[in-house]
Amino acid sequence: MTIAGCRWIVLLLFVPLAAHGQITTQGAAMAPTNDLPNPYRTIENWAQLGRAWGSTSAVDIDADGRSVWVAERCGANSCLGSDLPAVFKFDANGKLVASFGAGMFVSPHGIFVDRGGNVWVVDCACTARGARGADSAARPTKGHQVFEFSPSGKLLMTLGKPGGGSGAEYFTQPNDVLVAPNGDIFVAEGHSSAPGSTARVLKFSKDGKLIRTWGSFGHGPDDLDQPHALAMDSHGRLFVGDRGNNRIKIFDQDGTLLDTWYQFSRPSGIYIDAHDTIYVADSESGSVAKERTGWKRGIRVGSARNGSVTAFIPDPNEAPPSTSAAEGVAADSRGVIYGAEVGPKALKRYVKQ
Repeated sequence: MTIAGCRWIVLLLFVPLAAHGQITTQGAAMAPTNDLPNPYRTIENWAQLGRAWGSTSAVDIDADGRSVWVAERCGANSCLGSDLPAVFKFDANGKLVASFGAGMFVSPHGIFVDRGGNVWVVDCACTARGARGADSAARPTKGHQVFEFSPSGKLLMTLGKPGGGSGAEYFTQPNDVLVAPNGDIFVAEGHSSAPGSTARVLKFSKDGKLIRTWGSFGHGPDDLDQPHALAMDSHGRLFVGDRGNNRIKIFDQDGTLLDTWYQFSRPSGIYIDAHDTIYVADSESGSVAKERTGWKRGIRVGSARNGSVTAFIPDPNEAPPSTSAAEGVAADSRGVIYGAEVGPKALKRYVKQ
């Protein structure tokens, strides 16, 4: 081989490393996207639950485009020992029209409504002490699972073993679930930033068979730390909220990394509507992530096509002790935004003024 040929090989090997270095540098140097218009007004107490709300990070829109599904933690921050239902459907006026799931969950965490109207709920079990699945000396008897329900609450499918595990048992602290238009199922797993934690995405066929996994815990350009949220755009790109690394990673459906975005801050929740408008909830900057004092918590709205950020709904609490305002986020067919809150224990509604 000629010297020139060797130089081309060196250059080809160097390009991906240079690109990764550039991504990391861009993330560290990016100016916060805080100073954007807020064209929304906040509506509180619109959903008629009939009792005090518990913590909730799980909200999605029904197949009708207007009704709202929520998974809530039984009036507290955990459903352990509770006989209250945990999954609710509200109509567009906030009237409760369905509820189910009593006694099934530890910590409902993510929710997704597929094209057939079936409701998928993730039980992270991340609020239970010692809830570490296979790593726990005394494995819990529930949690660390993903459930598919019919709209009436009939259990259709369960992914993962009660109490969690790895390998064929699948999950330790799963965070979110998404069903692609072709029926493939994606689950984001790993709620801890402790060294050696699980942090990956799993892909299943529509009948629940594991197809592939990707990702591992870390802080490099190809790593994940708390993959907390999933969304998919109209082109089939999978958006993963890499919360512990303060970024969104965009993959194709086989796990190939396509892009990395930092402009939406620390993503706890992501929602992409039919027009590729993206809604990203940051519930931790400056509080849980104490070093992120330059970024404000709130919901950022923009384009999933080009990554622009066009609006910002700020967190009303300037100095919460921990997580605040929306952690889960969704938007209905009219552009009304819903924010599911863990710390304040509420479901807020945001309507354009």
